[in-house]
Amino acid sequence: MPRDEVAHLPGMTETLPAASAPGEAAFGATADLAALASRAFELGDLIKHSALAAEYAYWKERVQRHDGAQQLIHEFARAKEQFAECERFGRFHPNYNEALDRIYAVETRLDEIEPVRRFKAAEAAVDQLLHEVAMTIARSVSDTIKVPDNDPNPKAKGCGGGGSCSCGSGGCG
Repeated sequence: MPRDEVAHLPGMTETLPAASAPGEAAFGATADLAALASRAFELGDLIKHSALAAEYAYWKERVQRHDGAQQLIHEFARAKEQFAECERFGRFHPNYNEALDRIYAVETRLDEIEPVRRFKAAEAAVDQLLHEVAMTIARSVSDTIKVPDNDPNPKAKGCGGGGSCSCGSGGCG
């Protein structure tokens, strides 16, 4: 959505009182949501035009144009569908291990293709940048705000680390 349309969104020109703890009076500080949205679009444009995003787009296109990669991507999708069928019944399905092994085998073959490897690395770099930006914004508000990421093991970060830990409710765990 273009920035000039942001000001025309219902409710986006309203101001909100700053959050305050129960029993405390708001300090009268307000946040102009239209200005915040506009700045978010500016930040998005900066990221979109960064070297990391350019490298991501370049390798994405190379993967899309690579016939061998596209064939394996379709094979990988079919393998995932077959595994999902097996997974509905759990590890006791007679083809569970075979279906899982097929996914790993196709993924290994995909990772042997240079554009796929480079695309995955570029994607991880952009993801890391987006997470760092989100962390910076969140930490400017509060050290305990949760920031989602793609880390499969968020509890390893502990309280305040951006994972799924709920520090305000008595700790991690």
